[in-house]
Amino acid sequence: MGDGRQKKDMEAAGVLELYELHYSDLLLLSSTSPVPEEGEERVERIKKTIMETLGPTGPGLLSITGVPKASILRRRLLPLARKLALLDHDRRKHILKEHNLGSDVPLKNPDRNVSSFAMQLKYAQALESALVKTNNKPRCNLNLEPAHMDDNNNEVTDSPENEFENLADTFRELGYCMMELGLRFAQICDMAIGGQELERSLLESGTAKGRLIHYHSVPDNLLVKASGRRKGSTKKQAYCEKNQVLLSRSEQKQSKCCNLITNGNEVGSSGNQGNLWQQWHYDYGIFTVLTAPMFLMSSQLTENTAADQFPVLCDQDCACPTGHSYLQIFDANKNDVFMVKTSSESFIIQVGESADILSRGKLSSTLHCVCRPPNFENLSRETFVVFLQPAWSKTFSISDYNMQHGMSGHHSSNEGNGHTELDFNEAAQDIHKIVPPLSSRLKDGMTFAEFSRETTKQYYGGSGLQPNS
Repeated sequence: MGDGRQKKDMEAAGVLELYELHYSDLLLLSSTSPVPEEGEERVERIKKTIMETLGPTGPGLLSITGVPKASILRRRLLPLARKLALLDHDRRKHILKEHNLGSDVPLKNPDRNVSSFAMQLKYAQALESALVKTNNKPRCNLNLEPAHMDDNNNEVTDSPENEFENLADTFRELGYCMMELGLRFAQICDMAIGGQELERSLLESGTAKGRLIHYHSVPDNLLVKASGRRKGSTKKQAYCEKNQVLLSRSEQKQSKCCNLITNGNEVGSSGNQGNLWQQWHYDYGIFTVLTAPMFLMSSQLTENTAADQFPVLCDQDCACPTGHSYLQIFDANKNDVFMVKTSSESFIIQVGESADILSRGKLSSTLHCVCRPPNFENLSRETFVVFLQPAWSKTFSISDYNMQHGMSGHHSSNEGNGHTELDFNEAAQDIHKIVPPLSSRLKDGMTFAEFSRETTKQYYGGSGLQPNS
C-alpha cells in the first residue's frame, strides 16, 4: 500500500470499543465450583457474549479489566522498553544477559522501527504465581507497593544505576499474570466448545514467550542512528555518556509536566512500512495477551549544549492524543478496518490461528496491524505481549474444519450474503495481497512447528508476500 492510502485508510477507520470483562467475572466463569442459582443466568449470558465476541461473527478480541496489581507492574515495566532500546549496544547487551532476556529483532540495525526484548516463561511458575496470588501470599522480593511520589503525584524515577534492577522480576510477574488470563480464557472456551483441547494444548507446550516491545518515534530513530555514527571514538563515546546523564536529568524534569522475526506465534514486520509500525498479519498461536499500550512523548533537551538535538521522553503514561491504541483489525464480517480502543489499565485477549483450527472455527483469529499515529512523529508506543502457543509437536487435523474464511476467503456468515473477493473494499484488497491465505499454509496432519515454518516462509521466504526487513 502507498503511504498516502495507508494514512487515508487509518484516518477513515471506524472505532472498535472492546467488550470488557472484569477479572472477578473471569475467575467466576473459569471456576469449577457451582455458580449460585441466582447468578446462573448472568453467567450464561456472559459466556455467550464471550463466545460471540471471539467467534466467527465477532472481532476476535476483547479486554479484561480490574486485574489486581497489574497496573503497577505495567507502569513499572513498559517505560523500560524505550530505555533499553536507546541504550548503547554494549551496555544493553550486558543488561539483557544479566536479566536472561534476548531479542528477536536485529538491535544493531539503526533503521529498525521496533525494538523487542523476549523471555521464555514457564507455565509451572505461572500456575504457582496464580495460586500464591489467590492465597494472598508474597511470592518474591519484588516490591509491588506504590513507588515514592513527588509533590505533583508523579512516580519518582529510579536513578540510571538501578532503574533495571527489577527488570527480570517485573517481566516475569506481569508475564505470569497474563499467562493466567490466557489459561482461564482457554478453560471458558473449552467449556463452551466441549473437551479440554485449548487448555491442554497450552499446558503441553510448557512455555509461552513474553515480549517487551518499543515502537520507535521519529526522534528515537534519529537518536539510534546518531549513536551508531558515534560508536568507536573514545572522545565521542565520552560525549555520548555526558548526553545520557543529561537525558536522565531532563527525564526527571519532564516527568513533572507531562523484522519481525517470528517466535512461533506472530508474523509482522519491524522494517519501514510507511505508516505502519507492524504490517498486517495473523498471530498463529492460540491466544495473544497484550497490555494496553503506553505512549511516551519525546521532546528536546533545554540545556545549553550541543546535545540539545537529542530527544528525551516524558517518562510516564501519556494519554494518546486521539485516545486510540493504534492496534487496527480487519473485520471480514463488516468488510472494514477498525481502530481498537480500550482503557489504559486493561489487557487485550486476541485469538490466534491455532485456536481457530483447534476449535473447528468456533473461535476466529484476528487479522491486525499496528499503525503510527499520523501527525505525532514524537510519540512512541510501548507494550508487553505474551504469546500462548501449542507444543511444537502438536498435530493439526483439519478434516472437519473450514479454512475458507477471513481474508483467506469468507466467514460462513458471509456465504449467505453472496460476498465474493470482488466485494472487498480497496483497503481490504491491498491487505489481501500481503497476507497469505491459511489454506496455502496449513495441511492436514501438520505439526505446529511445520505450520509455523510454512507461515514464516510464505510471509518472508523467497517470493514471500512481505519484506523481511
